[in-house]
Amino acid sequence: MSTNKKTKIVATLGPACSTREIIKDMIDAGVNVFRVNFSHADYADVKEKIKIIRGLNDEFGYTTAILGDLQGPKLRVGVMQDGVVVNDGDLITFTTAEDIIGTAQKVFMKYKNFPNDVNPGERILLDDGKLIFEIVETDKKTEVLAKVIQGGELKSKKGVNLPNTKISLPAMTEKDIADAIFAIEQNLDWIALSFVKTPKDLQDLQELIAKHSDHKIPIVAKIEMPEALENIDRIVAYCDALMVARGDLGVELPAHEVPLVQKELIRRAKTARIPVIVATQMMETMITSLTPTRAEVNDVANSVMDGADAVMLSGETATGNYPVQVIEKMTQIIEAVEDSPLIQVPQNTPQVRTNRFITKSICHHAAQMANVIKAKAICTLTNSGYTAFQISAWRPSAHILVFTSNKRILTQLNLLWGVKSFYYEKSVSTDDTVTDVNEIARLKGFVKKGEFLINLAAMPITDKGMVNTLRVSEIE
Repeated sequence: MSTNKKTKIVATLGPACSTREIIKDMIDAGVNVFRVNFSHADYADVKEKIKIIRGLNDEFGYTTAILGDLQGPKLRVGVMQDGVVVNDGDLITFTTAEDIIGTAQKVFMKYKNFPNDVNPGERILLDDGKLIFEIVETDKKTEVLAKVIQGGELKSKKGVNLPNTKISLPAMTEKDIADAIFAIEQNLDWIALSFVKTPKDLQDLQELIAKHSDHKIPIVAKIEMPEALENIDRIVAYCDALMVARGDLGVELPAHEVPLVQKELIRRAKTARIPVIVATQMMETMITSLTPTRAEVNDVANSVMDGADAVMLSGETATGNYPVQVIEKMTQIIEAVEDSPLIQVPQNTPQVRTNRFITKSICHHAAQMANVIKAKAICTLTNSGYTAFQISAWRPSAHILVFTSNKRILTQLNLLWGVKSFYYEKSVSTDDTVTDVNEIARLKGFVKKGEFLINLAAMPITDKGMVNTLRVSEIE
């Protein structure tokens, strides 16, 4: 890999990056995780992309991960006549009765329960908030009358947001369940769930994974609804990572509230020691331009400064003109800021509670000690990946090198800040193992003669138990 950055880049797959050459160039430029957006996914095409990515991993020793992103209950209007424009003050009816072609007077809403969920005075936002309606009345059955507050062109199948309404939809639609089962069958590394509102949404997906897979697939909760913010403490307890999904969040909330929410969500995730991804519009102008705006450069840099583990690109890589260049640019920005002492993540120490307490404490102390003795790397052997999550969360300045015989987590861990994983299958006595992994770390250029390296291990090593040992080695 050309890049040694610690902050990870998630890139969305799409027509712009469909060839093996471009995907390889993107990985070399700094992509760590590819995202499959199930809102626009064709299974045969996805299988093809997965094959390419995993083929490159095998051939070049990459550990690139694949994240499946479920669409969730995205509300949409039906098909419209061409060129329908509504003006401020107009009245318009939203109907759920039949799928009519929409006009300026009447539009189909693809959500049966809509008239029952909403109340007069609540707002309907369309097309990422470009159009705003206020509900005048609802018959609670099939029709809702609304007044246009901010008019414009009504386009087909545009997304609807209801910021003041408590929606009775579960986070997984039938399409999401089918997509999730496909993602599980394809052995994707992570699954992201859109429009999470409560821990129950996450439990439903966990149950689905448990039913269709013999191993745990970690879940990213996408935070994009006001309701999720109210339940954030409980959501954090049930997911494996958070995504600050600023697109819908910026429609559901006033846009000017999103920057603070982003900072707060990142702190929440860091306090809970789970990874957090910042997404949407990061390098938007690079869809068509070779140069990002200063504001975009600042945005990516600030997300890293806030403590994001990963930053994500959507249209920039899926449909943009410069899928490789946008990654190179992003890598440059990340490398310019990520080592700054201005970045501080909460250093709340682990509390005694769980059977994991010893492991947590050892990982915490390894990270602190690495900083004190200026160790160049922390090496850990793991079968579950748990220690990698823990060490990454403490943000040591040392490289985090994870050795595992578990091929599945080899790629999964690629989303974690600062983590590099290596396949290592021998489980002999600890002394040999330590000598082995230290030699690998030296050969790969992470440590030089005379430098310190911290090893974490579970003794005895043959038991594949919890990490319980911390050892400092000097490279000879």
